[in-house]
Amino acid sequence: MTQEAIARTRSRRGLPQPHSRPTVTEEELRLKDYITPEDVMNLSCITKDYLCSHDANVYDIDFIRFKIRDMDSGVTLFEVAKPAGYDPKQHHTPGEVIDPDAGRFVRYHFSQGFLKLQSVGATVEFTVGDKPLTHFRMIERHFFRDQELKCFDFEFGFCIPNSKNSVEHIYEFPELPSDLMKEMVENPFETRSDSFYFVDNKLIMHNKADYAYDEPDVAAL
Repeated sequence: MTQEAIARTRSRRGLPQPHSRPTVTEEELRLKDYITPEDVMNLSCITKDYLCSHDANVYDIDFIRFKIRDMDSGVTLFEVAKPAGYDPKQHHTPGEVIDPDAGRFVRYHFSQGFLKLQSVGATVEFTVGDKPLTHFRMIERHFFRDQELKCFDFEFGFCIPNSKNSVEHIYEFPELPSDLMKEMVENPFETRSDSFYFVDNKLIMHNKADYAYDEPDVAAL
């Protein structure tokens, strides 16, 4: 069964204000029985490692397609999809040690023009296992070095068991100072993000990404 939705959650433009919440460290979070949305919001910098294991995904959520587009021009900026019927267990040599963090990290290459975009749509398709998802939520935090650039908070809504789902989240980016953009371009992969996924306010997935702005500009941008 397939469900489709458009998440029109929009964030205020502008760089985040200085961190005023009580701060917490990764080490402190690892001592907890489970990690909540409030916990990750209280981190003052990008994480060094993953805050949960693959095994925490007891709902068998599998992201199978991802597309990023410029909302103003409609130009597709990035798109990737898993082959139909893909099973990672069938694509390794017997005895080979499988990286437990495989599939949790993405390295993006965008153009410098990407930094000037105002609104970007991110469409994600995912499947769900035998358990329903209630209060499925993603918090995504972007940093350049130790400076927070933006925090996004999206609700996926309720997902029925054994379903295929599609949702588009609308990212509204802040206007970046020209000197900051220059630094981000000149220092590839020092712009990074943490994507935290929660069900019923418990962390079940954690993905990471980094970014370089070294691709040719698309004319439509």
